[in-house]
Amino acid sequence: MSTIDPIRYARIARKVRGTPASDGAGVKLTRVIGGAELPELDPFLLLDEFGTDRSEDYLAGFPSHPHRGFETVTYMLDGRMRHKDNHGNEGLLVPGSVQWMTAGRGLVHSEMPEQEEGRMRGFQLWVNLPAKEKMTDPRYQEFPPAELPVVAPAAGVTVKVIAGDVDGVRGPISQPATEPLYLDIALEAGAEWLYALPTGHNAFAYAFEGAAWLGEGEDARELSAQEMAVLGGGDVLRLRADGAGARLILVAGRPLREPVARHGPFVMNTRQEIMQAFVDYQEGRF
Repeated sequence: MSTIDPIRYARIARKVRGTPASDGAGVKLTRVIGGAELPELDPFLLLDEFGTDRSEDYLAGFPSHPHRGFETVTYMLDGRMRHKDNHGNEGLLVPGSVQWMTAGRGLVHSEMPEQEEGRMRGFQLWVNLPAKEKMTDPRYQEFPPAELPVVAPAAGVTVKVIAGDVDGVRGPISQPATEPLYLDIALEAGAEWLYALPTGHNAFAYAFEGAAWLGEGEDARELSAQEMAVLGGGDVLRLRADGAGARLILVAGRPLREPVARHGPFVMNTRQEIMQAFVDYQEGRF
């Protein structure tokens, strides 16, 4: 006789609420991963949410600064941000667009608001690179809204696919080392959706509008706006929205399980490599 394995539903293993922080030249933001409560979630090193209508909170931007050893992912929801780096890349992030930058062996870049008023809102995620790729050549990818597919996998559910796969529709970003998933999910009131998470990945969901229920049966828990859920327990995630609906990002990545040495904008595997990164930057080798 053959047996069918029961569905193992993912649940909220832990909730994290971000803490106020500032970065760049004083840009105010909320740090969700990378702070004292959750220093990292392999392969993710940092998650910042920025969102304000006050131009004084973002106008100074992120002037030129270096990176080495990881990737940065910037997803703009509102506002306009100009990227420039010392490898000749330049791009304008507009609402709904994504920038995926591989720092590799090192680059110096800036991210500056291209507006003087109005709402600026979005996320920046840091994704670690494996040791064998930390000194790879820097790379810059930018995807306008039209290149990010949107699917409707269930009634009242729309999903923007930045990375990964939904019903055979793939996002434009590919990274074999961590096989990332990055979805922007909108649920209307009363809508629900089942999604099979990538097996073996670390995964989290972050609600940024409304509230959603995650999990099945007695394990279901509510995730409120500005809360992050570290997921565990199974590979099928059940999402449901009540009230006014919800919007959240769902992110997953294959863990690297390597030592992490980090200091400021550099993330390597050993302290010696961090010290060398400072020397290389100071001597102009980025």
